[in-house]
Amino acid sequence: MKLKLHSVSLLWRILFSTSIAITVLFAAMGWLLQDQFVTIASATLEDEVRASFQAYESLWRARGDQLASVSLILSRLPSVRSAFGTGDGATIRDSASEIWDQLSRPETLFLVCDPKGGVIASVAGPGGQEKTAPKMSQIAFVRSAAREFPKQARGFVTLGDRLYQIVITPVYVASTQESALLNVLVAGIAVDANLVRELKSATGGSDFVFLAHGGVAASTLDPAAERALGATGSSFQRQIQLLGSDYLQFTYPLTDVDGASVGELRILRSFKGALDQITAVRSRLAILWLGAVLAGIGITYLLARRLLKPVDELDRAAAKIATGNYNVRVPVEGGGEIGRLAETFNSMCASLSKAREDLIRQERIATIGRLSTSIIHDLRNPLAAIYGGAEMLVDTKLSGAQVERLATNIYKASRQVQSLLQELADVTQGRGHAREVCRLREVVTAAYEPLAAIAESRGVTVRIDLEEDMELPLDRSPMERVFQNLLSNAIEAMPDGGSVSVRADRRDGEIVVSVEDTGPGIPASIAAQLFEPFVTAGKKNGVGLGLALSRETVVSHGGDLWSDRKEDGARFVLRLPV
Repeated sequence: MKLKLHSVSLLWRILFSTSIAITVLFAAMGWLLQDQFVTIASATLEDEVRASFQAYESLWRARGDQLASVSLILSRLPSVRSAFGTGDGATIRDSASEIWDQLSRPETLFLVCDPKGGVIASVAGPGGQEKTAPKMSQIAFVRSAAREFPKQARGFVTLGDRLYQIVITPVYVASTQESALLNVLVAGIAVDANLVRELKSATGGSDFVFLAHGGVAASTLDPAAERALGATGSSFQRQIQLLGSDYLQFTYPLTDVDGASVGELRILRSFKGALDQITAVRSRLAILWLGAVLAGIGITYLLARRLLKPVDELDRAAAKIATGNYNVRVPVEGGGEIGRLAETFNSMCASLSKAREDLIRQERIATIGRLSTSIIHDLRNPLAAIYGGAEMLVDTKLSGAQVERLATNIYKASRQVQSLLQELADVTQGRGHAREVCRLREVVTAAYEPLAAIAESRGVTVRIDLEEDMELPLDRSPMERVFQNLLSNAIEAMPDGGSVSVRADRRDGEIVVSVEDTGPGIPASIAAQLFEPFVTAGKKNGVGLGLALSRETVVSHGGDLWSDRKEDGARFVLRLPV
């Protein structure tokens, strides 16, 4: 069963309102706190990414400085210069290899080239670079680095299928005239899995991905995440999603000795830690919200019960008044709004008791008046027929047929008066009328006969265009008065002559009857209230009850009565069920 608002007590309305208010308030506060926490977490995450990049730069610069220092030491050693001067690859390799292994880190690459980039000798640590170094006979980036000589040049290059950070160091021989470029040393550190793991450990968990020529050179991500990273599109997106996890991304370009792009470094920081913290904050906020709502509802319930106790007494007293007990009184407690309301309520009860007595007296008088008005209206038409017929008999010389017709009309009008009085007696004693199947034409004709003389005297033609076999169940006497009232109104509205037509059509188990005249029509001032009691216009002795009573009679038969607007004349329509 659907709970209606007016059936809920005031106490529970206050509780509902309070709980909703507390819920909305804490929801807003929780949203603000959560939004602030998310902002702080995002800022912290960005700071961590920047710190990771700074750590990477520091570590990478230290590695490069180490390579540069070792290369510079080698280039200045007399024994190495002497070996370089021979031009023999085996001598150069043997001389440089011993010193290089003592000074450099493992898994580094060391090449000795001529000034044009031709590889003279290669030295590699235990990282397995021997497989790559012998295949290189010419290195183009040495010629590009020559623009920086005698300074060292740094950058990233790809040798074979691997990415290196290299330092290029020129080796000069001094002569009496000028220094001549003897050889070029190329020292490099491979960007591999060991290196990125070391970077991740040094930066507190940031993921590093080195990309070169559209492929991944080294990464701390698993293969599936690497493939997802390649499908993310632009490297300039601040936030990306990999395999359902959100990451904050920082991109740094990798350039060669000329400054041209070789690839890029992406530093990724997972949102997982921040999201875990946000989830924990949400849980704590939910617990606090639930506790606050329950506490607020409990406190509100206790306070509301105390405040609404006088209201409950007023409610019980009002219920007693609804049963007709106007002598009930409520105690007046305090001088606040509730106390003043109790005093006003007691005064109201006294006023209602007195007003009830006055209303009973006025209702009795009004009932007598309404009954009298109804009787006057219903008796008006038959009495008018009796009076008009008697006046014509007295004042006019009539033929025998005319006298007989007037006598018949007077007789029928007298019978109608008697029928009205009998109906009044039946209503007073609680007796009802049984309906009978009547021919509609006979009912309308009987309603018109008392008005025929008046219509003739006014020059009004009445045409009843109804089928003989059109029958329906009616309470005949009241329905005759309905048609008589409509015809009488139409005749009275045309003092200078006109016509009235009565037609009927069958429609889906109903009979629709229309009464039309060629008179002045319905005044606009009363068109909207036409069927309300005591609404009349243009009638000398009208009381405004005819149409209201007629419509009530038709509605009691299961039909309806209404008026259609016309440009000229009036048209009333009755709908009666068969």
